[in-house]
Amino acid sequence: MGSPASGFLKQNNVIFLRFFMILVLSCIPDRTNLCSNHSFDTPKIPPRSGSSSFLSSLKTLTLDGYFSFENLEHAAKDFGNIYHYLPIAVLHPKSVSDISSTIKHILDMGSAAKLTVAARGHGHSFQGQAQAYQGVVINMESLERPSMYVKTGDVPYVEVSGGELWINILHETLKYGLSPKSWTDYLHLTVGGTLSNAGISGQAFRHGPQIDNVYQLEVVTGRGEVITCSDQKNAELFYGVLGGLGQFGIITRARISLGPAEKMVKWIRVLYSEFSTFSNDQEHLISSENSFDYIEGFVIINRTGLLNNWRSSFNPKDPVQASQFSSDGKVLYCLEMVKYFNPDETDILNQNVEKLLSELNYIPSALFLSEVSYVEFLDRVHLSEIKLRSKGLWEVPHPWLNLLIPKSRIFDFAEEVFGNIVKDNSNGPILIYPVNKAKWNNRTSMITPEEDIMYLVAFLSSAFPSSTGTDGLEHIMTQNQRILDFCAKAKLGAKQYLPHYSSQNEWQAHFGPQWETFVQRKSVYDPLAILAPGQRIFQKAISIS
Repeated sequence: MGSPASGFLKQNNVIFLRFFMILVLSCIPDRTNLCSNHSFDTPKIPPRSGSSSFLSSLKTLTLDGYFSFENLEHAAKDFGNIYHYLPIAVLHPKSVSDISSTIKHILDMGSAAKLTVAARGHGHSFQGQAQAYQGVVINMESLERPSMYVKTGDVPYVEVSGGELWINILHETLKYGLSPKSWTDYLHLTVGGTLSNAGISGQAFRHGPQIDNVYQLEVVTGRGEVITCSDQKNAELFYGVLGGLGQFGIITRARISLGPAEKMVKWIRVLYSEFSTFSNDQEHLISSENSFDYIEGFVIINRTGLLNNWRSSFNPKDPVQASQFSSDGKVLYCLEMVKYFNPDETDILNQNVEKLLSELNYIPSALFLSEVSYVEFLDRVHLSEIKLRSKGLWEVPHPWLNLLIPKSRIFDFAEEVFGNIVKDNSNGPILIYPVNKAKWNNRTSMITPEEDIMYLVAFLSSAFPSSTGTDGLEHIMTQNQRILDFCAKAKLGAKQYLPHYSSQNEWQAHFGPQWETFVQRKSVYDPLAILAPGQRIFQKAISIS
């Protein structure tokens, strides 16, 4: 396996200067552009000239897997269902060498060939990030996977393919009484996909995001090199790829940290009418030593019959008071907490939960509890997916907006957004919960606000394509833009999570002081900007030789 030169920042100056010149020259009008400020709309232009020769060239490759050149519409769709970029080919790799050979072949074709490569996992991107217009999409789920290898002992871990789904990892590691420590809310995602972003859920306050729970990666770079990297070996690539939005390499294998797994969870929801009380309790819990194992929250705006809807899954602590509670016309805040336990620990668990709840200031009549299996809780969103699919409501546009807001400005954000911009949340849930960056590694490519505590705020909307009302795509997109405009005007210091921008100036502002490092890493590991074109950070470089 190859490895990059040591002394990254010092020894790659020549490469960086060349890449920088490409970047500058490509901003000249009427040339292939790395710095365009124009929005990247769904292309409506015909296929590029020379596409047939590209296809013929790809057909010459000797692979363990195969290319598809017809019926590629599935590769131009994602969960967001807003952008649709048709590739000219889909690679179904059986081996890592298939991916490496394809990228090397496209690299050897040079900058004159506009072919790019996008790795596609389970297709859960929102803004076309895993698409490649007139390029090659790699179906990572077809990568032939060696059996998952689970190592027990003092430092347990699991080695998995980059195309493996987290739900499969959960089931396999539970056979050993273990599981990953940090999750996403939805487990039917690939390892490579979440590690290229961050992977955040209610466990992040304790364990950090998924990218901080990885010991080692195998990566295919934009040069086609297959490189093993870790904190101790090729660390610049390791930290660059983690949260790197696919810009420096495709994750083909990962070694993920594990911890003991309990069998059951105590699942609790409580309500607040005041945001300040809600956020103070959340911040108290994430700072406590013996707290819950999972802490999230969500906003409820003008929902009718809220507590009655919960009764199918949760039991009210006081049924009489709960039946008299009304959510109509109110903005409420729900704190959601989970404590893991084994059945023989029920008495101790209940004592600990009672103590933790006694420290909170929620509405007494709005305490709901449930006990479910560990797997049922972690895979809870999949149950909603099954119901929505049965009603034909899963494959609709999902104009999601995910933000990271500094703790010092979260009250300002909540006051304006939940008071004046968002009038109801009937289009989908609004998540809001704090995480402590003390658990996060600042060497990864993940960009966060500068403060130690920040809030993840996620507007998880679904739109009806034919609607022109408040549940229509245009209305939701306009509302999202109003939220972004407010964040910018009020100078909240917010950052997008799963970011989407339409110009390189916006990307540069997003990365801030880390932009130069990001560009330099790109120049080293993907000098022709072949990888992940759907992120719209770079376009394939022009030749200056």
